[in-house]
Amino acid sequence: MPLGSQRDLFDLPDEIAYLNTANMSPLLLSVREAGDRALARRAAPWTITAADWFSDVERLRDAFAAVMAVDSDGVALVPATSYGLAVAARNLAASPGDQVVVLADEYPSNYYTWRRFCGRTGAELVVVERTPDQTWTEAVLGQISERTAVLAVPNVHWTNGSLVDLEVVVPVARSAGAAVVIDASQSLGAMTLDVAQLQPDFVVSVGYKWLLGPIGVGCLYVAERFRAGEPIEENWVNREGSEDFAALVDYADAYRPGARRFDVGQRTNFGLVPMAIAAVEQIREWTVARVAAHLQTVTDEIGKRVADLGLVVPARDRHGPHMFGIELPRDIAQALDQRLAASGVVASVRGSSLRIAPHLHTNGSDIDRLVDCLGSVA
Repeated sequence: MPLGSQRDLFDLPDEIAYLNTANMSPLLLSVREAGDRALARRAAPWTITAADWFSDVERLRDAFAAVMAVDSDGVALVPATSYGLAVAARNLAASPGDQVVVLADEYPSNYYTWRRFCGRTGAELVVVERTPDQTWTEAVLGQISERTAVLAVPNVHWTNGSLVDLEVVVPVARSAGAAVVIDASQSLGAMTLDVAQLQPDFVVSVGYKWLLGPIGVGCLYVAERFRAGEPIEENWVNREGSEDFAALVDYADAYRPGARRFDVGQRTNFGLVPMAIAAVEQIREWTVARVAAHLQTVTDEIGKRVADLGLVVPARDRHGPHMFGIELPRDIAQALDQRLAASGVVASVRGSSLRIAPHLHTNGSDIDRLVDCLGSVA
């Protein structure tokens, strides 16, 4: 069943055409209401029991696991992409002569993490460039070799939604003996990701973009072979038996099961976790496949109308179903971005792309306003 517009479920005024979900999503009304209730509860700490430090956290873990179609024991709760990538880097190995492969113009956290990793291990950081007629998939395949120790890629480029076909590149990387780390922050919740089939080593995502939740609550999938690894911090809540507050002084060596040892120390955020639960459970109700299908129709329409203006847009099979970039000189793109904002049309410039990232709140009026503004520069 097609989803259709869900604008009435979002906290978004009619006069705003918001096409910037890749930066930060607007909140669902249900998420905002969950936050209001959570803050009221946090204001009365005498109502919070020891069990409450664990119950909502596990409910959120289950919800994230369902979106990724993995077992809950494989999911850790992290505050940011950089944290999840740091966990991956802590638990992977490389030697001089090995290579770590990342994309050109990659999101900074996915570049800085692996640059530090290479400095520590002596491996070489390989930054994949592509020619105008290449896909990212083709460019990445050209850089994977027996020297590849880590392939760290997204499934869409964060600047313009260009696709990396993980179903093609991941098996090649794995047959070369490389570990695979996927940054799904610009796709999880809006694009299907078959973790069970791909069998990556780590998948990380923030929660405030396509998962529609608050900043500070994200997820990290950890493959079973790394679940006995080393966390980047040692905190009380991740140790076995931590439910018994009286026994916290009886220090335990064992961690809680699965990937929980990698949870951030302040995972039990009584204000934010209920908001994240409300957001991810709404996505589960819609299903990621239906969200992606609807967003494909929206980006198809926008892309066709923008192309009719004479502007350069990628073919639909070159970008994710949920976002794409209009290629413009950077100075023109930045000036246009400001002009759009003055008209209540919110997009963003990343690199040389005016990035268009709608969601289920996007309607025909929003598209008309975007196209009218773009018509002035076409």
